[in-house]
Amino acid sequence: MLAYRITHKNYASSLSPSGADGRWASGGRQVIYCADSIPLAFLENMIRRQGVGFNHDFKTVIIDIPDTLKIQNVSVSDLNEGWRNFKIYAECQLIGNLWYDKLKTPVLKVPSAVLPESNNFVLNTSHPGFQKIKIVAVTNLVPDERIEDILKNYRKS
Repeated sequence: MLAYRITHKNYASSLSPSGADGRWASGGRQVIYCADSIPLAFLENMIRRQGVGFNHDFKTVIIDIPDTLKIQNVSVSDLNEGWRNFKIYAECQLIGNLWYDKLKTPVLKVPSAVLPESNNFVLNTSHPGFQKIKIVAVTNLVPDERIEDILKNYRKS
């Protein structure tokens, strides 16, 4: 299965986690987020950038997750109303932290808060199976320049 990640060009050549606090893992846990499609990866990246960095600074990383690896699945029906609130990560972090700490699977499949009908994947770099997950290609990110203009003009309210 292929997964996609939009990342800064300085980090595109390796699958390196930041250890930062995220929706599905508390800070300090070494996870990598990716998506089930390039458009979703781009939308997720745009939400996080919020006007910082521009398209020429980013690459699309195509990742192979072997079909032999087990994946734990979280569906929207498993979550409480309000799970998408970007100011409250506690519910999702609890699920993700338990998954990370138990080391049962290297991949957690979760609904996207941006588009819940689509999925993101959280990769546990501490799981032994993570070593089987590989970058298969890195390509330039070349979206419509109008999107670049939106990012350049974004102002936090």
